[in-house]
Amino acid sequence: MADASPRTDISTDGDTDDKNQRFDRSSLAVGASDSSDRSKDKTDQKSLRRLAQNREAARKSRLRKKAYVQQLESSRLKLTQLEQELQKARQQGIFISNSGDQAHSNSGNGAMAFDVEYARWLEEQNRLINELRAAVNSHASDTELRMILDGIMAHYDEIFKMKIVAAKADVFHLLSGMWKTPAERCFLWLGGFRSSELLKLLVNQLEPLTEQQLVGITNLQQSSQQAEDALSQGMEALQQSLSETLSTGSPGSSGSSGNVANYMGQMAMAMGKLGTLEGFIRQADNLRQQTLQQIHRILTTRQSARALLAINDYFSRLRALSSLWLARPRD
Repeated sequence: MADASPRTDISTDGDTDDKNQRFDRSSLAVGASDSSDRSKDKTDQKSLRRLAQNREAARKSRLRKKAYVQQLESSRLKLTQLEQELQKARQQGIFISNSGDQAHSNSGNGAMAFDVEYARWLEEQNRLINELRAAVNSHASDTELRMILDGIMAHYDEIFKMKIVAAKADVFHLLSGMWKTPAERCFLWLGGFRSSELLKLLVNQLEPLTEQQLVGITNLQQSSQQAEDALSQGMEALQQSLSETLSTGSPGSSGSSGNVANYMGQMAMAMGKLGTLEGFIRQADNLRQQTLQQIHRILTTRQSARALLAINDYFSRLRALSSLWLARPRD
C-alpha cells in the first residue's frame, strides 16, 4: 500500500501535464481561429461597403441618364408642337408663303416661321454635305462631284432668299441671331458670317494652292474686308443718327399739342431710319453669297468640295460647342 501511493501520485501529475498541454494548444487554435474569423469579417464588411457604394453610384448614374433622356424627349415634343402650330397657322393663311409673298402676320409670327424654315434648311444642308463627303471619300468622278456641288450652292441660294423675306417680317430677329446657337452668335455680323474670316479659314485648309489661286483668294479677301468695313461704318452712322433723333426735343408739358406733334415727328423719323436696317442685311447677305460663288470659281472641283466640307465642319463644331455648353453641369 505504501509503494502504490507514490506511483499513483506520479501518474496523476503526468496526466495533468498532458491535459494542460492539450488545453493550451486547443486554446491557441481557438484563438487563431477567432482572429481569422474577425479578419474575414472585416474583409467581408469592406466588400459589402464597396458593393453598396457601387450600387448607389450605378443608381445615381441611371437617374442622371433618365433625366437626360427625359430632357431630350421634352425638347423633341416642344419642337413637334412648334411645327404643328406653324403648319396650322399656314393653313389659316397667317405666315409667309413659299412663293415669297409678303406676310400678313406680326413680327413674332414671322420670326417663328423663319426659325422653323431655317431648321428644315439646316437638316437638308446636313444631308447634302453627307452626300458630298461620301462622294469625296469614295473618289467619285469630277462630274458627279460637280452635280453635288451645284445642288449645295443652289441650297445656299435658298437661305439667302429666306432671309430677304424674314427681314421684311422682323429685321431685328435676324440681327439678334436668336435663330443661331449661342457659340455662332459670338461670331455673328449683320445676321451671318464674315466673308473675310471664312476665307482665312479656307486658305489654311486648302493648301497647297497654285499662285494664281492664292492671288485670287487674297484679292477676294481684301475686297470682302473693305465691303465689311464700309457696312460696319454705315451701321455705326445709323446708330448715331438714330440716337440723336430720339434724344432731341424740348422739355415741356406732355399733354400739350406741340409736344405730341414733336414726339410723333421724332418717331416718324426714327422709323424711317430703322427702315434702312433691311438694306444693310441684304447687302451683307449679297456679300456672303458672292463670296461663296467666287470661291467656287477660283478653286477646282475637288478643292471646292473640300472647301464646302471645311465650312460645314466649322459651323458644325460651333453648334456642338453650344450643345456642350448648355449641357454642362451647373453644380
